Amino acid sequence: MLADGREIHYFDAEPGADHASHVDGRVLPERPPTGEMRFDVLRREWVAVASHRQSRTFLPPAAECPLCPSTPERATEIPAPDYEVAVFENLFPSFVAFDGHAVGEGTELSPARPAVGRCEVVCFTSDHGTSFAQLTPQRVRTVVDAWADRTTALSELDGVEQVFCFENRGEEIGVTLHHPHGQIYGYPFVTPETRRMLASAEEHRLRTGGDLFADVLAGERKGERVVVQNEHWTGFVPVAARWPFEIHLYPHRRVPDVPALSDEERDAFGPAYLEVLRRLDAVFGLPMPYIAAWHQAPVRTGRDLAYAHLRVHSTRRAPGKLKYLAGSESAMGVFINDVPPEKAAAMLREAL
Repeated sequence: MLADGREIHYFDAEPGADHASHVDGRVLPERPPTGEMRFDVLRREWVAVASHRQSRTFLPPAAECPLCPSTPERATEIPAPDYEVAVFENLFPSFVAFDGHAVGEGTELSPARPAVGRCEVVCFTSDHGTSFAQLTPQRVRTVVDAWADRTTALSELDGVEQVFCFENRGEEIGVTLHHPHGQIYGYPFVTPETRRMLASAEEHRLRTGGDLFADVLAGERKGERVVVQNEHWTGFVPVAARWPFEIHLYPHRRVPDVPALSDEERDAFGPAYLEVLRRLDAVFGLPMPYIAAWHQAPVRTGRDLAYAHLRVHSTRRAPGKLKYLAGSESAMGVFINDVPPEKAAAMLREAL
């Protein structure tokens, strides 16, 4: 436990590390109360209101990074003096366990309820100056095991309906801590993106009897947009990519979520994903900002339709130029891509 009662978990490739003996001796403020969610009846989507996040840590210097290991001179969010992979509850969460804090029910046209759920931080390494792309395949396997463990744990929490593992990389994306890390959200609802995809998969099954995700994967594996491939995984630029550089990484076997991946699939993920990230960095010869997002099945619905896969996209369309979500994208949800998917795939294949 951390000093304010938040959980912390360590994951190691080999057992035996004595992390539990390192105690968090900080004096921390009280944890924030359960926030509020408000329902947009026009879009039929929930919006979380979490005003305490306004004070979250913003781009501290490396010497003040809260995700580095603790030292005798400075205590951080991770009490151990070293670690491989560490996961802990976010100090500035959007969703937390219900604490009895009263939240109004809103009105018929603006329903509201407590923002019940869970937000965790995943530190991929204790090395502040590296990146996910520079991890070893063995370390990536440990990260995958951490994702699987926490997906299972969060899925068992009261009120959690979907678990989302993701990484934001680069200030252009909005990163506020440079230490290599990702996050895991336990949402109290099924997200709009997942609902749309599952509805499409259900319509496809009723119309053709097939699996939409598997059919898309089979078609892409035969085409010109494949970027990486091994025995268990294929990464490709989708035919209707919305972002200048966008890669979808699918296991060849349909599984609903990360915990369902076999040992062989978990081992094979690292080499494929590391190649994707290294190709992204090599396209323009500079670190590529990106969002990496696991699409998993919801906890209680659509599990027979979902097909777990990872999507990586970057806002960079050229050196010194970003793709902004301007009028069409932000107001109407209609994306206009500056880079044809076939060209993006070719650039990625040629990058290394």
